[in-house]
Amino acid sequence: MAGSYFMEGVLPFPAMVTMECINVGLNTLFKAATASGMSHHVFIVYSYSLAAFFLLPSPFISRRSTRLPPLNFSILSKIALLGLIGSCSQIMGYTGINYSSPTLASAISNLVPAFTFILAIIFRMEKVVMKSSSSQAKVMGTIISISGAFVVTLYKGPRVIFSSPPTSLSLHHPLTSSDSNWVIGSLLLTAEYILVPLWYIVQTKIMKEYPEEATVIFFYNLTVAFITAVVGVILETDPSTWILRQNTALASVLCSGLFGSCLNNTVHTWALRLKGPVFVAMFKPLSIVVAIVMGVLFLGDSLYLGSLIGASIISIGFYTVMWGKTREEVGDEEEKERHGHNVSDDKEPHEDQKVPLLGNYKTQRYSSDHV
Repeated sequence: MAGSYFMEGVLPFPAMVTMECINVGLNTLFKAATASGMSHHVFIVYSYSLAAFFLLPSPFISRRSTRLPPLNFSILSKIALLGLIGSCSQIMGYTGINYSSPTLASAISNLVPAFTFILAIIFRMEKVVMKSSSSQAKVMGTIISISGAFVVTLYKGPRVIFSSPPTSLSLHHPLTSSDSNWVIGSLLLTAEYILVPLWYIVQTKIMKEYPEEATVIFFYNLTVAFITAVVGVILETDPSTWILRQNTALASVLCSGLFGSCLNNTVHTWALRLKGPVFVAMFKPLSIVVAIVMGVLFLGDSLYLGSLIGASIISIGFYTVMWGKTREEVGDEEEKERHGHNVSDDKEPHEDQKVPLLGNYKTQRYSSDHV
């Protein structure tokens, strides 16, 4: 009992914090590798192929379990859709980082909760009652987050922190880009984080049908590797591009394949099954702090005022949305009292909802509360 509580109630929190730190580290290493000449198309193909190879035994091990349903065409088709979404997301995301910086990517990633909320309304998975304080908070938080993204995209501003490359991972010149490249990178990263909530939606549906993380991620990685390989062959016409000559490029592919495409995707899928997409999205603001530190220390990046202001606005909007979601989950006591409801009468059935960060994700609430 205690072991089950630790695995499902306690462990997801430090696991997600660790994954966000790993994500930023991998993006920083990727930026250094591409700046040394590695193609981001080649990078995606190799990293996802390596992850698929590492998870190859998973389907054979999962078949021994009697509690799993058969891996039928319906599940495989959903995984293929997941792979298509992931491929587009990865290509746009890494291209965006290549045009801008990991710090900008982490800042714009805070838009995920806002986009999740918008898509949830479109797919009728989220209710909006404007008289409710929780709905007002979610709508206002969404608007604030999107406003912050526009600030990051359209206003670069003066440098706040100057840095010189101190390590072998850094470049001979600071990683600055023209304003046009900055805008292109911002738009590509924004498009990536529009697709991430779709990834969450499809992945959560898959886990309800087939709750075996490693097997699902194996077929997902295989699909992404295949799709990006086709794209890479078309766009990278020089065969020498596929040869990894730099140690930084090789290290980036190995680390991303093992810790990103394999471990990170598996942990995210596990957390989605236990806690739901809202819990997973809550850790995105952490990445901006880690990205700034890593960018300055390892890449010689300079922190721009526009990124700092925009990230702050996005974070405020993000936590406003989260506050609204929390109020919705535990029940808005003030609204109930205003309408003459006795809050203590329904305290018992909703006791598990008073600790949304530690309580397990309720799959039966998916259609109305989560994406």
